[in-house]
Amino acid sequence: MPLLPYALARPLLFSLEPEAAHELTLKLLERSQGTPLQCAWQAQAVNDPVQLAGLSFPNRVGLAAGLDKNARCIDAWAAMGFGFVEVGTVTPRPQPGNPKPRMFRLPEAQALINRMGFNNEGLDAFVANVRRSRVRRQGQGQGLVLGLNIGKNADTPIEQATSDYLRGLEGVYPHADYVAINISSPNTRNLRSLQDDAALDALLSALTARREQLAGENGRRVPLFLKIAPDLDEMQVMGIAAALKRHGIDGVIATNTTLERAAVHGLPHAGEAGGLSGAPVFQASNAVIAQLRAALGPGYPIIGVGGIMGADDAVRKIRAGADLVQIFTGLIYHGPALVGQATRALRAARPAPSSTP
Repeated sequence: MPLLPYALARPLLFSLEPEAAHELTLKLLERSQGTPLQCAWQAQAVNDPVQLAGLSFPNRVGLAAGLDKNARCIDAWAAMGFGFVEVGTVTPRPQPGNPKPRMFRLPEAQALINRMGFNNEGLDAFVANVRRSRVRRQGQGQGLVLGLNIGKNADTPIEQATSDYLRGLEGVYPHADYVAINISSPNTRNLRSLQDDAALDALLSALTARREQLAGENGRRVPLFLKIAPDLDEMQVMGIAAALKRHGIDGVIATNTTLERAAVHGLPHAGEAGGLSGAPVFQASNAVIAQLRAALGPGYPIIGVGGIMGADDAVRKIRAGADLVQIFTGLIYHGPALVGQATRALRAARPAPSSTP
């Protein structure tokens, strides 16, 4: 149980500009991880193991990409009780992202809008941070599962996007338990066009071919997960599902942020450009998850993300068809206790094992 209730810290953080609060939090976590100060927010991980995509997840609740773009706080997230952590999105070269301000709270809707634009320190710094983590020095496959999320640089023409994804894959492959391919951020120009049939086929074909080479070079096959948007119609979801199977992609992450604003219409900042996350994306995310499950069948790995603001939301996302869940905006609004609440609820919701007559 964390010694510092988040209810005491949140008013201070919410008095700051959202990105300033975000950066302050990361600095505090980075400096205190692995020290006695960690007791302010650490918690015992809930044991609820699951095997998925050839990996052993200690429990079914993970951190979504975007909160820790430069992999600075891996040990801190592990100490909060997450079963898996996804860091990034990282691009091959450092980039500043979009102009500030670029993050906005909508507290009436328990939501955020961001247009960060893959701001990060680049692949070399990212890998160095991963290697510095104490958790990772324990070795792959031991304890926390680590996903590394890759994207393209904003100034790389969309026609050359594959080259950036290949560079990202090559850089993170030796250090990842799984690699997430982010083609669904709304904040990099034309990025979502990579979800279209021909573009997606070309990208996945190149990545899976290079993955087989890297598997031989590294002596292990790292799973690939594709992260998709909630703003897709059913035909688009079916097309993506077919491509996942066709190219041997190991899993899918559903979903990223949404461009839809109906649920927050009229609220302050609702008109800001960027991706909307939090409670308003919950239903759209679950709808995509359900469509993917119907198309992909019962055994295909799906990570559900979008709008988990409480333990019941995590359970509902699993019931929609996800195998694992991730949180981001819920952590900002409700703090580290949400991790334990969600993991305990998911463990309690597991069907009782059937008895053999």
